[in-house]
This record gives sequence, C-alpha cells and structure tokens, in this order.
Amino acid sequence: MELGTREKAILALERRGFAGPGAKERAIREELGLAPVRYYQLLNALLDDERALAHDPVTVNRLRRIRQSHRSDR
Repeated sequence: MELGTREKAILALERRGFAGPGAKERAIREELGLAPVRYYQLLNALLDDERALAHDPVTVNRLRRIRQSHRSDR
C-alpha cells in the first residue's frame, strides 16, 4: 500500500528549507491545514512507517537520526 496524499505532503514539507522563525509553522497551517502540534504527531508516526522510508529514504533517515539524537539528549 502506498502513502496517502497528506503523508506525501508532510514529507515534502520536511524536505524544504525555511527562512526565519515561524515560517515552517505558517506553511504547516496554510498548506496542510493542520495545527503544528498535530503535524508533528503525524510526522513522528510517519517516521516509523516503512512506506515512508520507501517513498523518501533520505528525508526519513535524516529525521530518524535527529529524533534519536533528541531522545539520547534526554
């Protein structure tokens, strides 16, 4: 089974760079119609989805490393 449109859009947003504080949160609200908290919940679940890894391995692996680094810092 393939990723849905929303899941693909979340990964695409994560591939982009954002200039300035608040730019990413604004894009999340305007482009995806999600609250940032909900976006990050969905993103975190997506990082554990093998379909996401198959769709965009570079982005998913980068985000997994960042997540693991944050968990190790705690």
